[in-house]
Amino acid sequence: MAILTEDESLRFGYTTGACAAAGVKAILLEEQGRPHEMVELTALDGTELHIPVKSVSKNEAGFSQAEVVKFSGDDPDITNGTSVFVTLRKLDSRELVFKAGLGVGRITKPGLTLPVGEPAINPGPRKLIQQVLEMETGSALGWEVTVAIPAGVELAKRTLNPVLGIEGGISVIGTTGVIRPMSEEAFKNSLVPQIDVARAAGFDSLVFVPGKIGEQAALSWGLPQEALVQTSNFIGFMMEAAAKRQVQEILLFGHIGKLAKVAAGIFYTHNRIGDARLETIAAYAAGAGLPQSGVARVLSANTTEDALTVLDSQGQDFCRRVCDIIARRASLRAERYLFGQVQVGTVMLAMDRTLLGLDETARKMGEAYGWKMPV
Repeated sequence: MAILTEDESLRFGYTTGACAAAGVKAILLEEQGRPHEMVELTALDGTELHIPVKSVSKNEAGFSQAEVVKFSGDDPDITNGTSVFVTLRKLDSRELVFKAGLGVGRITKPGLTLPVGEPAINPGPRKLIQQVLEMETGSALGWEVTVAIPAGVELAKRTLNPVLGIEGGISVIGTTGVIRPMSEEAFKNSLVPQIDVARAAGFDSLVFVPGKIGEQAALSWGLPQEALVQTSNFIGFMMEAAAKRQVQEILLFGHIGKLAKVAAGIFYTHNRIGDARLETIAAYAAGAGLPQSGVARVLSANTTEDALTVLDSQGQDFCRRVCDIIARRASLRAERYLFGQVQVGTVMLAMDRTLLGLDETARKMGEAYGWKMPV
């Protein structure tokens, strides 16, 4: 059942964790001979959820299993419409055990909210399931709960789980159990654990890559995968998160189209929010001696790649000199943004991943990593 937002225009949904909890409750209701086709749950934030249950049956081993179909409301969640299976088994021991079924990952790296070896069933869903068991049976102890999301085997390839060290599937997530249509905030928060994993691996100098161009180039240069952090457009947000975690150095490593914006003081780089790529390139090129006619051509270029051809027309050394200046400026603006808490270096690349420019701080960081910078 959909939940409407206050303006009754956007529908809330429920998390995979809430699906699992609903499945547990449906099994317990079915065993008591009570209706279980629509389960009522109180989310951890107090929201009342009404979650339909597709089926309750016995699995091959004879244990009770429920299937609940995920509904994400108007949030663009990749798990929307996928089936969440929950198996409940009574134990002789006085403990609550969570297990990962097909499509639910396992933790293989330190730095996350769960220890290495645990199934990737996050604390929120665990608490919600515990709450259901306590309400329906009087105690959450003496149960084994297995969660499976078969589609998660393939879906995990479209998430950051492989980078975070969650192997075998997706995570069973949800802070409260409710999905509110605020996908941007959720996406930002999903990026931060990369920093925690890198710090737990012993890295206090990280490589921030806004996209695939930077990631692929960084790896080809020999920079360690464990130190790479994908930022998407949220460069400022991720830098602040790194500073809070006592990261000492950040190497910005990516396409000039993103990092030229940082040089202009733009730290949320979505093109609909902040786009000063051409203006930034034009300004620094003019300062380096580009004639007025060339500046006009840069400003009228369709893409940053087109603008670079204008700089190249002044000689390859000119293009490199301008890009080095922009890289230095990006680092300076980033350090100012962080009030000097973190040292920042910048490497800027073309679309074909060739080096355009870098600053001396970036060179020192890269050499400390033992990178193999292309000639």
